[in-house]
Amino acid sequence: MPDSPPLLTSNDDGPDLTMTVNGTMTGQDCFVLARGLTDHLKQGTRSVRMDLSRVREVDDFGVVTLLDMHRKCLAAGITFSLAAVPDSISDFLDLAGYDTLLTTPRSAPHAVPGLITRLGDKTIKTLDNLRGLLIFIGDIVLGLLLILARPGNLRRGDTVTVMQRVGVDALPIVGLLSFLLGLIMAFMSAVQLKQFGANIYVASLVALSMVRELGPIMTAIIVAGRSGSAFAAEIGSMRISEEVDALTTMGFDTTLFLTMPRILGTLAVVPLLNLFSDLFAIAGGMLIGVTTLDLTVQGYMNQTLWTLTLFDLFWGLGKSAVFALIIAGIGCFRGFKVRGGADAVGRATTSSVVSSIFMIIVVDSIFAVILRYWG
Repeated sequence: MPDSPPLLTSNDDGPDLTMTVNGTMTGQDCFVLARGLTDHLKQGTRSVRMDLSRVREVDDFGVVTLLDMHRKCLAAGITFSLAAVPDSISDFLDLAGYDTLLTTPRSAPHAVPGLITRLGDKTIKTLDNLRGLLIFIGDIVLGLLLILARPGNLRRGDTVTVMQRVGVDALPIVGLLSFLLGLIMAFMSAVQLKQFGANIYVASLVALSMVRELGPIMTAIIVAGRSGSAFAAEIGSMRISEEVDALTTMGFDTTLFLTMPRILGTLAVVPLLNLFSDLFAIAGGMLIGVTTLDLTVQGYMNQTLWTLTLFDLFWGLGKSAVFALIIAGIGCFRGFKVRGGADAVGRATTSSVVSSIFMIIVVDSIFAVILRYWG
């Protein structure tokens, strides 16, 4: 059986190059054709004539290959033309829009904006977000006033559901983390206090730090990761599926319908979660005190009660209430700002968690300064 002719043959006539394609222009053959053109071109080539009389079949790969060969020749200042094109191949090239694609300029690479442009764009977006946030806060205040005037406007069923999801469902993880945190704090402080015979002050350290600072912050961060992100994802999904627009068209106040149950439900249960967090942390510290510091349960609890005051307790609960408003508000706000598709929901969820944690730390810093200069 004689060997089949090579896929691409060349007839070099000085500066004019005639190339003949034998067989098919499909699949892997196209890579051979593109490489063959590069191999046959030489210095001084003025024109390339592509003979397709022996081509039996061509597909999309073949069309793309011809376009790429044509553009390479044009870029090098070489004339490129097709010759002896069979009717079937010509019909396919017309169907693929070969001539149209050839005359369509390639899209220019995306230009990277300059520093001033990016700074201006970021500033405009920040101001737009600030404007939207102020409007959203105003809507929330009006919604609260309306609920105070007419409590029946609050969707009680949704509020109870939010309370269960934010509070009851989060209790195991909050309790476990707080217990471990109290245990770690007691263990680490015991190493130093034991040297001075001040074992009993481990109870004071754990109780005061958890009730005033770490309890509210840890509880808020857990709620932000669990529930604040869920609020943003839920409302964001409703936004891109046009459910929010449908509610507005039907005459519903979306702030009252979607936001208020989430804010009031979160506000109701986060201080209670904080209280449980304090109790579990004290229990963790007591475990270390009883097992490693020779303290009794009664002595540990007496020291804890002697250290804490009602002011400390209500200070921590008040901080938790403020954190709850921040978490629920940011989660709902980010959900309403979603535009686009599923990726926008993911970005809103991430932004909700990051923004909530950032604002929690900022507000806690403000509380610390206020407490420092209290009275």
